[in-house]
Amino acid sequence: MDSHLDDAHRNSLALSPFQEVYFRKMEDAFFEKNLELNQAKVQIQEHSDELLAWVHEVKAPLTAINLMFEHIEDLQLRRKLENEWLRLHLLVDQQLHQTRLYAIEKDNYLTEIELKPIIYKEIRAMQAWCLEKGIGFEIGELTEIVMTDGKWLAFIIRQILSNAIKYSPVNSEITIFTEHDSTGATLLHIKDIGRGIPLDDLPRIFQKSYTGTAGRESSQSTGMGLYLASNVAHKIGIRINVQSKVGEGSLFTLRFPLQNEYAKLTGR
Repeated sequence: MDSHLDDAHRNSLALSPFQEVYFRKMEDAFFEKNLELNQAKVQIQEHSDELLAWVHEVKAPLTAINLMFEHIEDLQLRRKLENEWLRLHLLVDQQLHQTRLYAIEKDNYLTEIELKPIIYKEIRAMQAWCLEKGIGFEIGELTEIVMTDGKWLAFIIRQILSNAIKYSPVNSEITIFTEHDSTGATLLHIKDIGRGIPLDDLPRIFQKSYTGTAGRESSQSTGMGLYLASNVAHKIGIRINVQSKVGEGSLFTLRFPLQNEYAKLTGR
């Protein structure tokens, strides 16, 4: 749309000379700001594309390094290297999904998903870390099928699982099970018996870069995992609830949308 009104429309307004000048200045200001905004959008998109390209370049050597672990005979050294590799992999994965988050509406596909394979895959991916800490899992039947995006759901579970493993004591268990709430919605619970979250930290754990009391004691904490998980969950209709008590651990619950809630989410 042209930023300047046509002469016929301008004349119909019967502007005074002062109003005419003022009106023209306003139009010029809006035109310049629109140009600046469009340029900023182009720069952000270019930066996003460059960042995605960089992440994909990094993933290639990470995959190659992971394959090399099979040739390391020293089991203790191998596990240490696998654990450090996993930390790096999770950081790169967070960056990848953070970059994609702004275009999630174009990058999600809601369909019927079986929970069990996704959860088991994420647990296997954390195996090196779990072996190092002696973390085990008590897992329910997980027979539920939910309506969601499998790729983004896996990312959410990955962030919650990594948090549970990070703050769990050695030789402890993480419990994963499902149930239904009073509305019939599926609930996925992930429970640890770690240090728990202080009451003052609880309302802020999903804020960007917020590491909290526990995070300040750990060099591994970036404060981005739960922030990204919360944002993704909101976009695909999942609600995350947290119950926690210091010294007794934390319970993260994912509530999946019902059919009518799913219809509102997708506009169908």
